[in-house]
Amino acid sequence: MTSSKHRWFVVAVFFLFMLLHQSDKFLIGPLTTPIMETFGIDEAQMGAVSTGALLVGAILYPVWGYLYDRYARAKLLALASLIWGLTTSLNASAPNYGTFLATRASTGIDDSSYPGLHSIIADYFGPQVRGKIYGLLQLTGPLGYLMGMVLALVMGGVIGWRNVYYITGGLGVLLAVVIFLGVREPQRGAGEPELAQLAEIGIHKFDLDAAKRLFRKPTLLLLFVQGFFGVFPWQVITYWIFRYLETERGYSSDEILITMSTVILILSAGYFIGGAAGDAAFRRTPRGRMLVSSVAVLLGAVFLFFALTTPPENRLMFFVFLSATAIFMPFSAPNMISSVYDITLPEVRSTALAIQLFIENAGAATAPFLAGLIARQYDLKTAFLLICISTWVLCTIFYSVGAYLVPRDVAVLRAQMRERAEAEQAVQPG
Repeated sequence: MTSSKHRWFVVAVFFLFMLLHQSDKFLIGPLTTPIMETFGIDEAQMGAVSTGALLVGAILYPVWGYLYDRYARAKLLALASLIWGLTTSLNASAPNYGTFLATRASTGIDDSSYPGLHSIIADYFGPQVRGKIYGLLQLTGPLGYLMGMVLALVMGGVIGWRNVYYITGGLGVLLAVVIFLGVREPQRGAGEPELAQLAEIGIHKFDLDAAKRLFRKPTLLLLFVQGFFGVFPWQVITYWIFRYLETERGYSSDEILITMSTVILILSAGYFIGGAAGDAAFRRTPRGRMLVSSVAVLLGAVFLFFALTTPPENRLMFFVFLSATAIFMPFSAPNMISSVYDITLPEVRSTALAIQLFIENAGAATAPFLAGLIARQYDLKTAFLLICISTWVLCTIFYSVGAYLVPRDVAVLRAQMRERAEAEQAVQPG
């Protein structure tokens, strides 16, 4: 059995890993200008830098998913942290644009390494509390964005962009050592209620037939489809919101910084609140997480509509509605991960989440370009309204249908876990 102290040590290590890793990923934005000046490149060439890393990360999601389900996840996560450190350091030392482009693409290798981390958490914590833990860990996204922005703006001009990346790369190597030596590999399924009381749990690794059966689960297929569309609002808002505030609402740079920093902090709270709400609802009914997600995305659409249709001169009401949108935007994220694990066998959970995230990345690549086309024809407000509102309404429908379907898939998994527990209990001594 795993001690409670070690479980929370693992959460702390994973939180630090994700926070620093996200900070490193987001540095590229505020460091764009000095990097372009160093290599004498234009916007199109700089855009290719980010695209390369995104493509590599997306392609490798299924690979990481399989490896995590087949081998020791903690050691693979340590390897991912080491790759992060080494590729970032190589990227910082690039002597020319071609090398910088190639080494930056290589930093995408570790960007798709999170499914194993989430799978480990599922084996340390039971299904009744996973949403809160995932919500806590996902705070690292917006906090990492802020941390990367501050690190780049405060230190970039003093020590140079290369040295900033050397620092974050070094932290990646250091965390690789901490994870390798400090995080114990739990048995797959140890967090399931049916297996928690067994003295020994059998070893279960990636099973091809079980992986194929993932595509026969109606709820999971619905989550896959929802994932493609669900990232559209995120990508459109994060990519275009700064320009929208500047050009269509007349905000100065300082006003944008203050407004968005506050909104991002509010958004951060939404991850944990959403995960906690999903856990509470799930304890009452297996439909709980889906219902919480359905209501949240609908409220996000409503508040964003009010924000966008608020006159530019009424900045207070715009801020209130934008903040309300931000609090509900992340509700579904921890509940999505928990829902995937509520209906999949422990030995294919990394694969299932990797497929989900691969599909989400496919949607993410489409959204900013689509918004740009609409904005060129009309304006960014219209792009936000058309893309964000329509996809959130669509996701509300998907989650509502998922709430209808999910009890059966949850019951199937629970029955499989009971059968597994009975079989393993029968072969244990005493």
